[in-house]
Amino acid sequence: RVRGMSQGDRFLDSHMCASQGNEPGARSLDSHMCASQGMSQGTCPSDSLNYKKGINEIMSFNIAIDGPAGAGKSTIARLVAGRLSFIYVDTGAMYRAFALYILRTLGEGAQSGQIIAACPDADIDIRYENGEQIVLLNGENVNPWLRTEEVTRVASVTSALPEVRAHLLSLQRELARRYDVVMDGRDIGTTILPQAQVKIFLTASAETRARRRTLELEQKGEACSYETILAQIRDRDERDSTRAASPLKQASDAVLVDSSDLSIDEVADRILQIVHDRMRAEQGEKLS
Repeated sequence: RVRGMSQGDRFLDSHMCASQGNEPGARSLDSHMCASQGMSQGTCPSDSLNYKKGINEIMSFNIAIDGPAGAGKSTIARLVAGRLSFIYVDTGAMYRAFALYILRTLGEGAQSGQIIAACPDADIDIRYENGEQIVLLNGENVNPWLRTEEVTRVASVTSALPEVRAHLLSLQRELARRYDVVMDGRDIGTTILPQAQVKIFLTASAETRARRRTLELEQKGEACSYETILAQIRDRDERDSTRAASPLKQASDAVLVDSSDLSIDEVADRILQIVHDRMRAEQGEKLS
């Protein structure tokens, strides 16, 4: 152990050299592993092999984090992605970017048929610029417009269309193919990234999630009732786990992480250790 460093910090330290001078998520798995072993890019034995294979065949490393509402998935996913210099794929922001495209081209009253027909014309990507995640809509940085009330209203309509979900799913998978990513949701490991190298099912008791949400609202000065929030969470869990399309469930190969009695850093450290172990296992398989 390195005195004064958490497990997650040690893991971050071993991978930071992989991100220097590179866009987050752009390095291959082998490069991450070689960086952790003290090798610079270009000296890793598998770097030349990957180059000979061609860029399209370089495998990215994907982390899928699923779990019920209020489990802290987005917070943890962002933290893990930051420590690994991976790209955090904000799937909600992608749906909002598509809604913005519809709002701009068809207006708020667009019909379902029009929205579906427009899907191929909306190209959505995620990049990092100066440490900030940028959502690109047909090449334009649309971050400033994603949280407006108009976009929120349109997103609630467009996201319910199966054709829109299929279009965004293909874009999300393409991001995962090109970059090392962390993606969170309710069906990432079972539907969107079933081949992810690491799958986490992050949960916490309904009571814990209700207490966290109550505290969050109280800190914002908003009136709330713990009992009401607890009932809402239980109802949401039931709906999410029984819906017909992509219900919430733990993938058979996902690791269960219960955050009920853990801090944010402790959860992140646990997931980072799982990722670290998986990377070492894959590197061993490549070298054997």
